[in-house]
Amino acid sequence: MYHLALPLLVGLIIVALGFDFLNGLHDAANSIATVVGTRLISPVGAVAFAAFFNFAAYFLALKWPSLHNVAETIGKGLVDKDLVTPAVVFGALIGAMVWNVVTWVKGIPSSSSHALVGGIVGAGVAHAGFPSIQWIGLNKTLIAIVLSPLLGLILTMGIMLLTSWLGLRASARGAERTFRGLHLVSSGTLSLSHGLNDAQKTMGLITVLLYSTGYLHGHFAVPNWVALSCYVAMGIGTLTGGWRVIETMGTRITKLSQHQGFSASAGASVMLFAASFLGIPVSTTHTVTGCVIGAGAARRASAVRWGIAGDVAIAWVITIPASGLVAAVFYWLISGEFVRVGVVVAAIAALALAARAWLPRILAQPKAPTSV
Repeated sequence: MYHLALPLLVGLIIVALGFDFLNGLHDAANSIATVVGTRLISPVGAVAFAAFFNFAAYFLALKWPSLHNVAETIGKGLVDKDLVTPAVVFGALIGAMVWNVVTWVKGIPSSSSHALVGGIVGAGVAHAGFPSIQWIGLNKTLIAIVLSPLLGLILTMGIMLLTSWLGLRASARGAERTFRGLHLVSSGTLSLSHGLNDAQKTMGLITVLLYSTGYLHGHFAVPNWVALSCYVAMGIGTLTGGWRVIETMGTRITKLSQHQGFSASAGASVMLFAASFLGIPVSTTHTVTGCVIGAGAARRASAVRWGIAGDVAIAWVITIPASGLVAAVFYWLISGEFVRVGVVVAAIAALALAARAWLPRILAQPKAPTSV
């Protein structure tokens, strides 16, 4: 057990809720990109729509507490809960928040969930080494990085094919009217499942903080006030929008019809509810992106801008190590280990300078002629 004065505990919880707010702002696009991209709802209306359903997930979890399994995975399934210190929590939050801000400014739909996972693992390893890692929980999360967008893509294509077959004899106007209504319902369901899965990441972190400092006694479970405050913070964050990411998700990867928007939202909703039930901290961003690509590819492969999709995939790959490295640096800073910080910063600077010097030369190399 680690002693932490109450004012410092409150301050750290506020930082955690700040991350939840940022998560809502950063990931607002996930659940409303399709309705904005198809012009089903105005951007302002879509943000309010998503915020309402993000918060409504709180009441869903009250009815079925088993849907809070993700919080337990984050709280004790990635790093040994008995090795988590307030410094580890602080480093994890800052690492995730820094990465979220960078990707939000650049308009890259990276994963807030995996940024937090990377932050927890990075700060935990900096504190207690690799033995602190709970490999079962981490491996489950890493596998989901690959499977969630892939399964979302396949499921969305299946929904597209099934609904196309069911509506084979419908008129174009009738089909459009039907899919507009279905798209609105599926988008609300997606916002509900997004709030349910994503708010739990911060709940788990606050709960393990209370546990490690002796403010939580008995069974490791999320207190009701923690759950409520996390849902409120995420809902408020969603209200602020995330317009840069919405553009990428809703229009730049592929142009969507109401039929495609419904299929993508429905596929992502199924994936996220299943992940919450299984306790997997899956990335909403990854899942929705896979579903959007599946909706576009079901029409024709050329409808997807694969170059932009590739850039998004690169951001997925580097999210966990990047946020983990930042988390480790901040952990070492508040722990007074300035030498390690200096070495890491120097190494990053050297790599950045080398990339800046050599990458243009590599890209400028003439390509070998190809035979016709």
